[in-house]
Amino acid sequence: MAAKALNRPDRITLTGVSAIGHHGVFEREKRDGQPFIVDAVLFTDVRPASANDELEKTSNYAEVAEEIKAMITGEPFDLIETLAERTAQKLLKEFAVDAVEITVHKPKAPIQVPFGDVSVTLYRERT
Repeated sequence: MAAKALNRPDRITLTGVSAIGHHGVFEREKRDGQPFIVDAVLFTDVRPASANDELEKTSNYAEVAEEIKAMITGEPFDLIETLAERTAQKLLKEFAVDAVEITVHKPKAPIQVPFGDVSVTLYRERT
């Protein structure tokens, strides 16, 4: 019996896009800023680009990284959930992708117990 082919979408992954942002509930977070790190997975069919080795037929990950950095350093939000949602919507609008998975890390969050990281991950599809 032949193995059934799995229907797994192609992915372009950027890990660790970082910048200083001014997001948070507390005034000092908005005033002083802190590091935010974003991981992005772009779900897209890469066959058109790979068929003839054409950058124009895929999402340029350098441009994706710049958009993510602009979101981190741009308008301040209280919640990293909002930053993740707005970043997802921006990437879906600007790039020819079917879906995105965004993780926003806030490694210096004002938590009073020892911790390694706090993050929010969401998945959004083009509508």
